[in-house]
Amino acid sequence: MFFFYIIYALKVKVMKDNVINVLFGLRVKQLRNAKGYSQEALGYESGLHRTYIGHIERAEKNITLKNIDKLATTLGVDIKDLFDFSQLR
Repeated sequence: MFFFYIIYALKVKVMKDNVINVLFGLRVKQLRNAKGYSQEALGYESGLHRTYIGHIERAEKNITLKNIDKLATTLGVDIKDLFDFSQLR
């Protein structure tokens, strides 16, 4: 299934250098849904704007390390788990 997401990422985004952002956004969305958070709730709990969460999930923004840490803390996962793209389903 992981390879499906790589192909999806390549189709959705023209630039190959954006694949990591697409995969990261899909992973954030997966973890957010698993925790039952809306984008608004995740934003509120993590101290980020709700629209910023959407931008991350759609790979429209490059996220900083500080904000990655905020998301991981709010989602109750280690930072490395946000980059475990093999868990994408």
